[in-house]
Amino acid sequence: MARTSKRKDVELPPRPEGRLRLGFPVKVMGRPDLKSNDTRRWQADPHLRVSLEYLDAIFGYLGKHGIDMYRMSSDLAPYATHPDMPQFHTMVRDSASDLAAIGARAKAQGLRLSFHPSQYVVLNSPDPELVRKSVADLTSQAEMLDLMELGPEAVMVIHVGGTYGDIPASNARWVENWPTMPEPVRRRLVLEHDDIRFSASDVLWIHEHTGVRLIFDHQHFLCLNPDNLDMGDTVRRILATWPEGVRPKIHFSSPRTELRELKRKDKKTKKTKTVHVAPIWTGHADYVHPFEFMGFMRSITDRDFDVMIEAKAKDLALIRLRPDMLRYAPDVASRFGLSEAERDRLDAEEEAVIEESTAVPIPVEGDALADEAA
Repeated sequence: MARTSKRKDVELPPRPEGRLRLGFPVKVMGRPDLKSNDTRRWQADPHLRVSLEYLDAIFGYLGKHGIDMYRMSSDLAPYATHPDMPQFHTMVRDSASDLAAIGARAKAQGLRLSFHPSQYVVLNSPDPELVRKSVADLTSQAEMLDLMELGPEAVMVIHVGGTYGDIPASNARWVENWPTMPEPVRRRLVLEHDDIRFSASDVLWIHEHTGVRLIFDHQHFLCLNPDNLDMGDTVRRILATWPEGVRPKIHFSSPRTELRELKRKDKKTKKTKTVHVAPIWTGHADYVHPFEFMGFMRSITDRDFDVMIEAKAKDLALIRLRPDMLRYAPDVASRFGLSEAERDRLDAEEEAVIEESTAVPIPVEGDALADEAA
């Protein structure tokens, strides 16, 4: 499928085979009119087919800007597993032909797709009912990926879950529940370490006992590494959990460094006032720090992997990062199939897209795990 630039209706030069891919999650900041899923309440009969129409429009935007990896909304099929709303339970099966069509477009466009189910999907809970509901959500999303006829690179990324006051026991409970998962779930599931609860050491231990594939997250590793693991060695160990012939992917974001504004009530006057407090390093920045990213990429040159950009500005961060790579690190840019011949076009694209989006509010910083799945 031909890709066209924003400024001119001409085909973009083809990317070389074997290039690394850059992606972003869910919300399209450069086109706020593009919806990621049908958000109507149940009374209005929302449907997966409506979400797929929105997704098709997003695919057009991705193709126009040469973006070849995207994380779909975990709410693509609204209420599909809600226990009290059986009228939605056949939604995915009823949309089989629509899913096949959107999957065919993704493959023709060279798009790598994924899901990141919400933080409410918890496979290590001591509560069997919560685990059952979590498995239902995962089964539904795995079914969508299967009906799209996507290959093994299309995955569902989750975190370990809750600590429940005992991290080793929580890890063990995850391992115990793994064999009970339906085959489509085990085939599509990948596990990511996080920034405040379960470290890279934890997910590597779980992998050793289950074989589940893993995701490396750069910012999470810096925030939580109690065993003082070496980053390069850890990246390679995590990438090695993926089978030969299936390209791994990693997550990359930079921490927010600016002061945060908070509303607080003055104890003396009882009036609400705005105060400035120091940043929290688990919070994601709006954009990716280009030199941090380039340094990381230069430290891992012996492995291929795709990169999901988890910046607050989402696609805008990706569109900004590409010309930055050409400007400051052409050796890194070449790994993503970017060449000096594209510099003028990418500079113009960055200027046009980001200028048009300056009035769009960046999402407010929230819970790190919840925000990541949004």
